[in-house]
Amino acid sequence: MQVTTYRNGRVLLAGDAAHIHSPLGGQGLNLGIGDAMNLGWKLAATVHGYAPDGLLDTYTGERRPIGASVLDWSRAQVATMQPGPNAPALQRLVRDLMSTPDGTTHVYRKTSGLAYRYDLGSRQPLVGHTAPDFCFDDTRLGDLLQRGRGVALDFSTDHALRDAAQGWQGRIHYAAGPVHDNLGLGAVLIRPDGIVAWADDHGPDPEAFRQAATRWFGRPEH
Repeated sequence: MQVTTYRNGRVLLAGDAAHIHSPLGGQGLNLGIGDAMNLGWKLAATVHGYAPDGLLDTYTGERRPIGASVLDWSRAQVATMQPGPNAPALQRLVRDLMSTPDGTTHVYRKTSGLAYRYDLGSRQPLVGHTAPDFCFDDTRLGDLLQRGRGVALDFSTDHALRDAAQGWQGRIHYAAGPVHDNLGLGAVLIRPDGIVAWADDHGPDPEAFRQAATRWFGRPEH
């Protein structure tokens, strides 16, 4: 079962309060943590007064489709375990599919949650996905995200986003320099929940960065 909305005014639902399904595979744990990660930084931005209009409303829009997908995935798992004459054949079919590299990868990505992507209105393939752990020589994205802020990674040689990022000091941590693998990107903006909010495939465009930063982190201070 799943609620129709994760927010009703000042009441917000997460975890088992928002969705209930079979506990097979521990998917409910990942799902509940994902809810909390998505909601927590948005609540913090709202409490501190810099959240852009409608930020809390994105919680339902982003998390409810993920919850619905996990419920379907759970139903499919339960179906393979139901008693009856068709169950053994269905189980053999699933085992055959999981014995292939593509099948194993699909099941892993679904169970881990890596297969899910938020629709943030961008055609850039990485936007909406969990960010890769970009590694600098002396730090990595995972370490930077522990501060609970957004992170702007600028891979350009001239640090093209340095001035633009100054307007969000305290909300977005700016890091520049070469990484071990930039995936062909010029810059990336990551939300505090680890989701890629914006990515530039070419030389970083400061104006495009400002628009993305304003969308998720409110208006700049200056």
